[in-house]
Amino acid sequence: MTSDSSRGIFQIGDVLNNTYRIDRVLGLGGTSEVYRAKSEISGRIVAIKALRTEFSRNEDFLALMTREEDMREIRHDAVVRYYDNQRTDDGHVYLVMDYVDGPGLDRKIAEGGMPADDLMIVCRRVAEGLVAAHAKNIVHRDLSPDNIILRDGIPSEAVIIDFGIAKDTNPGAETIVGSEFAGKYAYAAPEQLNGQTDVRADIYALGALLLSTYRGKAPDIGSNLMEVIKNKNAPLDTQGVPEPLKSLIDRMTHPDRDKRLMSAQGILDEIASPSPGAAPASASGQDMSDQTVIVPRRATAAPKVAAPKPAKASDKTELRGALLPVLAVVGAVVVGAGLYISGALDGVIGPQYPEADPFTLTAARAEGGAPDIQGFVPSEETLAALTALATDEGGTVDLTLARGDIPATWGSDVMRIVDAVDHLPQWQIIAQADTVRVTGLTYDRAEQSALSDLLGDATVKGAFELTASIELGPRFLTEAGLEPILRDYQDCGELTVVDAPPTGYPNGSQVIIAGSVADVQTRSALTDDLTASIGERDLVLEVEVLNPTLCLVDSVLPNVPHGGFEVDLRIGPDERVSDWGHYVVGENPIIDVVIPADATDGYLFVTALDVSGNVFHLLPNVLMTDNSIETLRDGRDGEAKVRVAHSLAAAADGSKLAFVVDDTALGKTRIVVIHSEDQIFDGLRPTTESAQGYTAALSERTGVVTSLDSRILTTAR
Repeated sequence: MTSDSSRGIFQIGDVLNNTYRIDRVLGLGGTSEVYRAKSEISGRIVAIKALRTEFSRNEDFLALMTREEDMREIRHDAVVRYYDNQRTDDGHVYLVMDYVDGPGLDRKIAEGGMPADDLMIVCRRVAEGLVAAHAKNIVHRDLSPDNIILRDGIPSEAVIIDFGIAKDTNPGAETIVGSEFAGKYAYAAPEQLNGQTDVRADIYALGALLLSTYRGKAPDIGSNLMEVIKNKNAPLDTQGVPEPLKSLIDRMTHPDRDKRLMSAQGILDEIASPSPGAAPASASGQDMSDQTVIVPRRATAAPKVAAPKPAKASDKTELRGALLPVLAVVGAVVVGAGLYISGALDGVIGPQYPEADPFTLTAARAEGGAPDIQGFVPSEETLAALTALATDEGGTVDLTLARGDIPATWGSDVMRIVDAVDHLPQWQIIAQADTVRVTGLTYDRAEQSALSDLLGDATVKGAFELTASIELGPRFLTEAGLEPILRDYQDCGELTVVDAPPTGYPNGSQVIIAGSVADVQTRSALTDDLTASIGERDLVLEVEVLNPTLCLVDSVLPNVPHGGFEVDLRIGPDERVSDWGHYVVGENPIIDVVIPADATDGYLFVTALDVSGNVFHLLPNVLMTDNSIETLRDGRDGEAKVRVAHSLAAAADGSKLAFVVDDTALGKTRIVVIHSEDQIFDGLRPTTESAQGYTAALSERTGVVTSLDSRILTTAR
């Protein structure tokens, strides 16, 4: 598997460690990416967290992943279960953990928040998980809404995830990221800005994220570091939060950690039995939880107003007259605010959806699967179009209407890109703000080129900064996937895959096919079909073109080992060596068979099979009837050479076999040497016979054959 800066670490459909098949992108971070995957062995759904390429060999980040793997020692339903770290062949490090299916609290914030009663349940559940983690001397240090997932959307099933910067608090343990700040400013405890972290930092973060989730917005802690430091040392504004959640958050988030709840168990104790004299819900002591409060959808800064001067008695009449239009304006503002909050003005000013940052959409189709679309969309029109596309094809949709820092044409641009790739067997689109990354898979080389050009066209990518990578598939190619093609072209014995990797061929690898076919046309067609099927891999075709006669005999020759018998080819009359076994019309082939030193008994059969469909028996025949190894050796030890086709001069008296190449059967002739433990045929075969007659007789006696060797002799004009 490969990756570059324009693509994800892994792609939909990738299989890791021959086990985990990627089927969804769950999140993209600055240092890592998170995917959902399914075990090909057990069917279990897991989450895969992978370090980006630039961090995979960084010891500090590897230490973080190792630290996170150590979380597997924590056994609690409120803490995500970790399994192990693994590394791919190309160096990517990834962590396998449980997949928790449900929304994060960040999603709940984007949707407008959660009720206080539900958040009390979440608080109890998360505190129970922190008790288990802190008991192992592990501090999370990065608790934030996106790190709390509600399994199946149920508050009592909250799960803490992402212990990536967790710190071991055992005496003498090193801080994994040194003295640098770890955690998100909005939810980090004040002391974390100074590099001081213990279990009380997790307590503060939990209180801060509960407050944000109740309000439905992240806290505003300032626009620069000085403002952050100043605001962090002030108590959080919990005005309007109903009891007992308000007092609980106040006790969890005191800026002075020594005045904070001291442990996660302390949170559970407080929930079970609130401290006496808990702070009231409002400064007046009145419980405002049942009052109707109108909160504007979008906060604005209050204008600075000069302090008014005391009014004189003579000014009262004038003041009363001036006050009437002011009251009228205030009344109009109140009415307008009510209409705004109720959504009655949406048709005029447009709907005011919650803000999403980052504004991300992931749409994908796994190879052989249906579309899966999730994330944020800016309009009802885009929501309806994407929902229809996915559901029409049996897919799934999890979309939220939101606003964000995106181009005005975001929705139409996304739909145009989706339409361009939706016909592909596998594709993935990751849009974030004004950038979009497109990957896909096609089985058609021409389409790969055309689609790459199309996605680079300005009219298609619209306002997006678009990067695209369309691969030529299949992405995963196995030996089993090649076998149907090979079977279609097996007209001359078996075609085989050579040295196929047990886990399949990755793109860029080499596919080697061996065997033989009956003619050039078959080999050409085989080449075309394999080239179209193997994608971005090199094809090496070690396939010999024979002829129908050779192929017919090959079909009945037994599958036995080579016996070490060599065929030596020469050219008469001077007996010069024919290194390549090539002869032209008019030349006189001389053929010797070399018997190896270890062949001392049994029988030898030497046959020439040519393109005419004829079989020539070189040994035994009417001129050379005794084919026993003992006779052929004639008392010689070691290698012994036996001549089965002679020069014209030696055969002039008619006692030996010789022949000359003519133009009636040009092409490849196979010299076959069979060593058997007994005679194969009953009596001598004619010197020349048809291939059909020979194969019929041979097929009845292949059981006595012990070895088979051969060599090709080629004739041409």
